[in-house]
Amino acid sequence: MPNLLLVEDDRDMVTLLRTLLEMEGYTVGSARSGDAVLAMVDQQRPDIVLLDVNLAGQSGLQVLQTLRSRAETRAIRVIMTSGMDLSEQCLQEGADAFLLKPYMPDELVRLLEEVLAHSPPSSA
Repeated sequence: MPNLLLVEDDRDMVTLLRTLLEMEGYTVGSARSGDAVLAMVDQQRPDIVLLDVNLAGQSGLQVLQTLRSRAETRAIRVIMTSGMDLSEQCLQEGADAFLLKPYMPDELVRLLEEVLAHSPPSSA
């Protein structure tokens, strides 16, 4: 069962995505601000992070840069999301994929499966 960290500041979106992803077999943790992400990542060791670009505190791009700069978090898969098409910037900063909001649930599930399928083998 893949472990996913959902980083989104919209409560309704968190509730909807958590329900959808748990139905798809994911274990879902969540954080509502960029400042909380690193502690959650260190605690949960997610397989993948679904990270909104626009967050309170640190932006999603700042969080992504930090994740990629730390040896212990560099390999975690990250899908960035935003209502603005920031795909090029997110991919240049090291995101594994970008998903433009609004998106359909099946689009999200397909992308999660695709990104996880391309993950390097776990060293654990």
